[in-house]
Amino acid sequence: MKSSVLNGRPTFCFIDLEALRWNFQQVRARVGRGVKILSMVKADAYGHGARAVAAALAAEGSDAFGVATVEEGIDLRQAGIRQSIVVLAGLYLEQLDLLLQHELIPVLHELETLKALEKAVGARGMTWPIHLEIDTGMARLGFRDAQIDDWLPELSQLKALKLEGVFSHFSDAETANENYTEKQLKSFRVVIGHLRRATFAPSLIHMAKSGAIINVPESHLEMVRPGLILYGIYPSPELTKAIRLKPVLSWKTRILQLQRLPRGSAIGYGRTFTTKKTSLIATLPVGYADGYKRLFSNRAAVLVRSERAPVVGRVSMDLTTVDVTDIGKVQLGDEVVLLGRQGDAEISADEMAAWANTISYEILTSIGARVPRIHHHF
Repeated sequence: MKSSVLNGRPTFCFIDLEALRWNFQQVRARVGRGVKILSMVKADAYGHGARAVAAALAAEGSDAFGVATVEEGIDLRQAGIRQSIVVLAGLYLEQLDLLLQHELIPVLHELETLKALEKAVGARGMTWPIHLEIDTGMARLGFRDAQIDDWLPELSQLKALKLEGVFSHFSDAETANENYTEKQLKSFRVVIGHLRRATFAPSLIHMAKSGAIINVPESHLEMVRPGLILYGIYPSPELTKAIRLKPVLSWKTRILQLQRLPRGSAIGYGRTFTTKKTSLIATLPVGYADGYKRLFSNRAAVLVRSERAPVVGRVSMDLTTVDVTDIGKVQLGDEVVLLGRQGDAEISADEMAAWANTISYEILTSIGARVPRIHHHF
C-alpha cells in the first residue's frame, strides 16, 4: 500500500495523460472533424499542469489553446507550444510587446482598449489578429449585443487589427433546452448576422463550452472551447450518461503518524472533535496551504485501504487528521487518496466540492503549487 513515487514529502497529484487524450477524443467525436477545438488550459490547465497537458493535447490534434493571461500564454510558448494561443481574460497595453513577441491572440471586450490597441499595433507597422467577445447575457465581459449600433461602426475603422474570431459565453448550458441558453445563442446569431452584413468574415465563431458541447450541438459553430470535460469532470450530474469521461487527476498522500487516543480526546485547533471511544487517528501531511480546504474539517473523508476514513478535527495549514479506527491493518506510510480512486472506492471532485459548498473547478484549481504534479503516459 506504500507509494515510492517521491522520496520527500509524499503529497502529490498523479495526472493521467492517457485519460486526458481519451477525453479529448470524446470531444472530437462529438463535434466532428469540421469543427476546431480550442482547449482551455488556463489556471495551469485547471490545476493539472499546463505545460504537460498542452503538449499532450497538441500532439492529439488540438487546434488552439485558451489561457486567461498573457503570462500563461508565454509559459506555453516557452514550453514549445506552437498552436494558436488565445488570451481570454483581458489585455493591458503595457503587455503588448510581450504579446506580439510570443505571438498571442488577444480578446477584446470594450471600445477603449480596442482603439488603443489599434493605434499601438498600427504605430509598429503591423497587423494582428484579435477575437471579439460579445456579451449575450453573462454581464461580465464583452461588447453588449444590444448596443451593436454603437460599437459596430468602430470596427469598420480598424486597419491594424484583423477580426479573426468572435465568441460569446453561455451563462448556463448544462441543462438541456434551457430557455436562457437558447436566448443567448439566438442573440449571438443575430450579432454574427450584423457582422457579416457589414462585410466582416471572422473565420472562428465559437460559443460552446463543456456543457454546451454535450448539450447544445447547434452551438458548435466553427470552434468549441472544452474545459472541464477535458479533465474528466462532468459539468453537471445530468450529463453523466451523455458522454463517457475519464478523470485525469488523483491526489494522494501517505500516513505520517498513527496514534491511539482514549475516549474523550480533543483533536486539533479549537477542539472541534472529541473521540467517543478509543480511536486510531492518522495524521496526514496535507493541509489548507496545499488546497485541502479548511471547510473540509469534520466533513470530508479520505480513502485508506479502499475504505473511507472521516476527517476529524480542523484541517490545519500543513496537516490533517482522519479516523482510521474501523479500518483493519492500517500502517504508518499507507497510501491515502484525497481525490480519486483506490480499489473500488472513489472520491470525486464533485463530492469534495459539495463538502466545501463550491464547484469542482475550484477544487481542482485550488490544489497548491507545492503539491507536485506527476504526469504519466506521455
